[in-house]
Amino acid sequence: MDLEFNKNEDTMKMAWSQVKRHLEKIYEGGGKKSAAKQKERNKLTARERITYLCDADKPFVEIGAFAGFDMYPDEGGCPAGGTVSGIGYVSGRQCVIVANDQTVKAGAWFPITGKKNLRMQEIAMENKLPVIYLVDSAGVFLPMQDEIFPDKEHFGRIFRNNAKMSAMGITQIAAVMGACVAGGAYLPIMSDETLMVEGNGSIYLAGPYLVKAAIGEDIDSETLGGADTHNSISGIADYKFKTEEACLDQVKKIMNKLGHHTKAGFDRVDAKPPAKNNGEVYGIMSAGNTKPYDMVDLINCIADKDSFDQFKEDYGKTIVCGYARVDGWAVGIVANQRLIVKSKKGEMQLGGVIYNDSADKAARFIMNCNQKRIPLVFLQDVTGFMVGSRSEHSGIIKDGAKLVNAVANSVVPKITIIVGNSYGAGNYAMCGKAYDPRFIYAWPTAKIAVMGGEQAAKTMLQIQVATLKNKGEVITPEVEQELLKKLIDRYDSQTTPFYAGARLWIDAIIDPAETRKMISEGIAAADHNPDIAEFKTGVFQV
Repeated sequence: MDLEFNKNEDTMKMAWSQVKRHLEKIYEGGGKKSAAKQKERNKLTARERITYLCDADKPFVEIGAFAGFDMYPDEGGCPAGGTVSGIGYVSGRQCVIVANDQTVKAGAWFPITGKKNLRMQEIAMENKLPVIYLVDSAGVFLPMQDEIFPDKEHFGRIFRNNAKMSAMGITQIAAVMGACVAGGAYLPIMSDETLMVEGNGSIYLAGPYLVKAAIGEDIDSETLGGADTHNSISGIADYKFKTEEACLDQVKKIMNKLGHHTKAGFDRVDAKPPAKNNGEVYGIMSAGNTKPYDMVDLINCIADKDSFDQFKEDYGKTIVCGYARVDGWAVGIVANQRLIVKSKKGEMQLGGVIYNDSADKAARFIMNCNQKRIPLVFLQDVTGFMVGSRSEHSGIIKDGAKLVNAVANSVVPKITIIVGNSYGAGNYAMCGKAYDPRFIYAWPTAKIAVMGGEQAAKTMLQIQVATLKNKGEVITPEVEQELLKKLIDRYDSQTTPFYAGARLWIDAIIDPAETRKMISEGIAAADHNPDIAEFKTGVFQV
């Protein structure tokens, strides 16, 4: 391996190391003192519950670990959005798990908590996966109730989804291991089966203090809505247990007996290791992603050896398309190309820009994958569509619309990995969040924005300087540079994967070396849903 590769490798590993440092802090939840209080009450933390519940020999893919990251400084933060969630295996069955983190504001729901829980339910519904709720929450975070309570995508949507999922035949199991109050009390009761832990688990619409204030009744929490009450009097709960471990053991038993449903039937054979060593993926991209690289090299770190067959290899070179296998699964790959190529007109860097012919090729390939029921994998490193008179006169908007149309109407599962840039309409055409990928992940090197930081800052600077001059202010070159730096810094801070992860524009920031695993687990989840609609592209200009 050459010096350049080693530099690239060091830079990527340092970027991933920064992600891990943030994750270590996130994993502490509300802090060590709050975790210690859980222990005093014979309670496990949310992460300990998930670890105990899940099969040790199977992967757990955490979703939304960065939810709420740096979003609520005035409220003391909301690590992981106050919940720990993901896709794991319980008794050999792949399922969605959502666990309230009681160490974070007593498990109260912030606006991002609601968004994260809705995302997990969306995953369950799209892929027809069973859901296990590990309930331990004080309900809505009252100081922000206006941002979590009344709207369509707010708190109430969760219970609507409970009902919809039940009608879809999706198993839902709720283990109540702590508080479950107010509107949140409907979640376990709208699940198929409800389990409670004695002494800690409680379910009621109004707690003892509110009951006293409302009707003057004096009553303790256990008598009002504890495990004994709901198992022997109200009949709301189905099981009660003295310990959390016993409760979780019963969840495992329930999952072990679930019937098996028809699957989508995506093709899978015995997996082969990639042609390139998995670790080589670290050394492909340069620091800052400023130099060209061959996307095929990256694909060869992910795809099974000798499985990648390029589609229209010599046409539309700014997008690489081809059939491959990832961990044995058949996939169609659509990836931006950053290579320098030689043509009759000389050398040209394919800097992640989508040209007319590339858009045309990718649209056709996506149609083929839908025709063949092959899941799609998008590898994003895109700066947008080509601009200028030549492209406009050639109909770049028309060809771009054709690609967007194909992506939007695609019915096979789509998994998006943002490895580098994700700018402007290129984000849309390469299946960004707005285009319903089943799963969307980002490398530590990802940048998501309407355009690059410097270009955007210079555009905003022109407007800002013109405004100041109209007010009669004198703008020196030094002042202009200072303004430009502030604009670039502010804009760049909003393009990081941390910013995107905090707002759930992506499901997770992943280790590049685990890209193959994430794709494989995503298709395994998607394979649970056999309902694939007929592919129709709608109207577009040819």
